[in-house]
Amino acid sequence: MLGGSVVIALIRFAISLAGVIILFLLMSNPRFNRKKTMIIYGCFSIVLLLSACIWYIIDQESCTRMVAFFMYICFAILSIFINGDSVYLSIYKLALTFYLLAFFLIGGIEISVIFFQRNVWADIIARILLILLMVYFIEKKVKVSIQEFGYYVEEELDRFSVVVMIISILFGIGFILNPNIKEHTPYRIFQIFMNFFLTGALQLLVFRLYLHMGKEKEYQRENQLMKMNQRLLERNMELLEESVESGRRIRHDARHHNIVIAEYARRKQNEELLKYLEEYNREIEENMTEAICGNAAVNNILSAYTRMAKKEQIKVTLDVELGKNLTIPDIDLITILANAYENAIYGCIEVKKQSKNEDCFIHIMISKKKNKLVIYCSNTCRMELEIQNGQPKSETTGGIGVLSIIKTADKYEGEYDFQNNNGVFIFRLILNLPQTL
Repeated sequence: MLGGSVVIALIRFAISLAGVIILFLLMSNPRFNRKKTMIIYGCFSIVLLLSACIWYIIDQESCTRMVAFFMYICFAILSIFINGDSVYLSIYKLALTFYLLAFFLIGGIEISVIFFQRNVWADIIARILLILLMVYFIEKKVKVSIQEFGYYVEEELDRFSVVVMIISILFGIGFILNPNIKEHTPYRIFQIFMNFFLTGALQLLVFRLYLHMGKEKEYQRENQLMKMNQRLLERNMELLEESVESGRRIRHDARHHNIVIAEYARRKQNEELLKYLEEYNREIEENMTEAICGNAAVNNILSAYTRMAKKEQIKVTLDVELGKNLTIPDIDLITILANAYENAIYGCIEVKKQSKNEDCFIHIMISKKKNKLVIYCSNTCRMELEIQNGQPKSETTGGIGVLSIIKTADKYEGEYDFQNNNGVFIFRLILNLPQTL
């Protein structure tokens, strides 16, 4: 480390701390708004810089050797509490910030030693330029990717892998910032360069790996949505074909009824005619499709899947209270209901494969309360159906719609829950309906 007066030390401390704060904020999601976050970091910086200066006055040698670690540890502890990311993701981003800290610290020192005869101002200027260069690169080139990477890490990365990644960074940078190594030989410079390169390359590989995994999962979700839309179109085509067939049957039957009625009228058999009309009206009422609710889209999709469930000898109970006008688009509501109902049917079919005599059921309840839409679906399922990370495993549901349900629920800031209650699968959802204008 380069020496200097207390003022010089204060300037270097302030530049390093400001660089760390700026770099971390570019990669993280603060829990508070920008103004409150800057006030917290500002007060923290004043206290920390004064402490570092006092330490520098009391024991300059130990301060120059250890102050970077001390300041960074204090910064890391504070940042974990005020960062909006999960703890593991926050620690990982702090480790990356530590890597960048080592880069501009060692970079400034080596530039000053090699090119400017250990001039402290050269070190200060080099640090500023390196920080500005990293800020520009992160802001213009990789900020969006880092945010996506953070989301994918939370979705895909297990805790053990996070710990291994963090330790790899800390070991690499710990060797570079070893305060007991003071010589600046060409071999030492080569060691520093190789450590920076290998540690950075490792993190780049990990970054690319999980970014690719996350994007692959997004592609799978989009593919699932396309398949779900195909299934909905198939159900609508079935409804249309049933309507056409029903119309043909009605026209065909109407001709026969008209002939019978005309014959009764021609023979003036009024009592027989009235009796026949009563039987005809009774038959119409028995064959009339039951209206499940006032919403046409929901009524049609529930009717289609109910017929499918009854073909599989599944007992269905529907408790639906919905009006015609909802502030949520029909396509979003149908996405949830169709996938939930289809997965419920699939769960019952799987149970029947294990035990043909098993009585299976599906119970669906939908109701609207103020600006909340409540959806409840329970069905018979296998005892071994697994719930992982709050969601049923895809290979145990058979359907493609769990992710579609979750994505649609998140769109309306909904709360959902999946459970396997001793062979009864329960899905609960509360959606926040948009306010009407």
